[in-house]
Amino acid sequence: METQRALAAIVISLAILLGYQYFFVPAPPVPEDVVLVEAQNQTETEPAASTYGAPAQIVSSPQGPEQPSPNLEGRDLMVQTSLYQAVISENGGTIKSFKLNNYREELAEDSPAKELITSPSDFDLPLLFNWGVGQPANLPLYSADRESITTENGQSLTLNMKAVLPSLEIEREMTFSDDKYMIGLNITVRNTGMQSLQGAPNLTLANRPFSESKGMDTQWLFSGPAVFLNNELLEIDIDDLDAGPKTMAGNLSWLAYEDTYFMSSIMSNSDAENTVNISKKGEDTVFSTLSSASDIIPPGGEKTYSYTVFMGPKKLKTLQESGHNLEKIVNFGWFDVIAKPALYLLNFFYSYFHNYGVAVILVTVLFKLIFWPISHKGMKSMKTMSKIQPKMVKLREKYKDNKEKLNQEMIVLYKTYKVNPVGGCLPMILQIPVFFALYKVLLQTIELRHAPFMLWITDLSAPDRLFIGFDIPYLGGFPVLTVLMGASMFLQQKMTPTAADPTQAKIMMFLPVIFTFMFLNFASGLVLYWFINNLLSIGQQYFINKSVDA
Repeated sequence: METQRALAAIVISLAILLGYQYFFVPAPPVPEDVVLVEAQNQTETEPAASTYGAPAQIVSSPQGPEQPSPNLEGRDLMVQTSLYQAVISENGGTIKSFKLNNYREELAEDSPAKELITSPSDFDLPLLFNWGVGQPANLPLYSADRESITTENGQSLTLNMKAVLPSLEIEREMTFSDDKYMIGLNITVRNTGMQSLQGAPNLTLANRPFSESKGMDTQWLFSGPAVFLNNELLEIDIDDLDAGPKTMAGNLSWLAYEDTYFMSSIMSNSDAENTVNISKKGEDTVFSTLSSASDIIPPGGEKTYSYTVFMGPKKLKTLQESGHNLEKIVNFGWFDVIAKPALYLLNFFYSYFHNYGVAVILVTVLFKLIFWPISHKGMKSMKTMSKIQPKMVKLREKYKDNKEKLNQEMIVLYKTYKVNPVGGCLPMILQIPVFFALYKVLLQTIELRHAPFMLWITDLSAPDRLFIGFDIPYLGGFPVLTVLMGASMFLQQKMTPTAADPTQAKIMMFLPVIFTFMFLNFASGLVLYWFINNLLSIGQQYFINKSVDA
């Protein structure tokens, strides 16, 4: 009886945990030891659309150059590599478009390449640089040394751009590599005037969401600005920026904008302490500005600032190879120590079978085999406990007025049948972290995005749907795999030793219905894992039932 109640509590708790993450989990808060300072001298909560460099707090010299005159006459410069196609604008030297060759917007084969820049305004584009000698009302006009770049066979090519302002000259050197998502960015500031100038470098990453969220299973996954500061990942909820910009300083590895599968990031190659200012414009445009200490440049002098830019997929191996601790953005939370090896195994099996659906099945089988002895012992204990339930009921009735004697007789009964009253639930407790680790991996790994399995399952990151000639209200297609998962869970419950309490037994039998509805909009890769795990548990329970009954 106690075992069944403990098991019921565990399963119900699992359902509550899943539901809680599904509906209520917010983005991780910024730790208290990192000071968030409201931007000073800020009268508006969002930067003006026509202000170059507005999101950043800068150090300005009273003798700084005047604002440049308006101009939007710059060319669009084309960059093509094996991994992406980019458009660099001479208006501000920003990136106007960045399309990933190996990823599509949608599953359809004629869908365009994935676009990471969705801003309609030339003022809200990434990599806008301001040396902090005032806040010009218009973008600086750069002049590039070429109109296009095409790399091949692993080569790297450089694009040089120069902007001439009153008393100031800014030169940008961008290096594009054929086989890397990393872009080198060196910016040289020259004082062409007759007076010394003081200013601070500010490089701004402007982003809007890479795509609209479509699946309910991904609504609680984080999307927005993030930084890796003082060896700690901080993810800032966009809604928190409604109260005003956030500023933080320290040992910065990178600042980024991310969603479930993609990221855009900038890093300073200097060891000096950096400051990050994050602000919001409108509903969803985020400005993340990387700043460092101010410098004084004498007449005829110059100062070079070196950065690295990463725009691409949140693929763990790619991020690890890129350095700068970029892989820290792939965050599986408390279950990271289990999730990372699980992801490695997923890619290992894929390298042989070239099908992530098969890889999910093999990873599920492998973890089931690892826990087979523990779960086998637990299931056998539950089955034995079920068989001795009538004897336990008689003992409770016989010694209902003598608790001490009842406990003694219960211990003798357990020893006689070699059973542990909590032996059935302990294996479940041990497996819960593994389940959540796989849950995290299958829900947010880019490897499953648009990855086909078989038959109607053409995208393991999308909900399971089989279209049957007409739309089913709310669902669209019929969730075949999800229904099979629910049916397998129901069968597993029927085969599992039941509690003597009829009410508790009914609750346990109702759980498959709850889980089926919860999984309707989960990624089909996650449903596949749960279905295969159920089938393996059914087989294991079948053999245990036969051996105990024999």
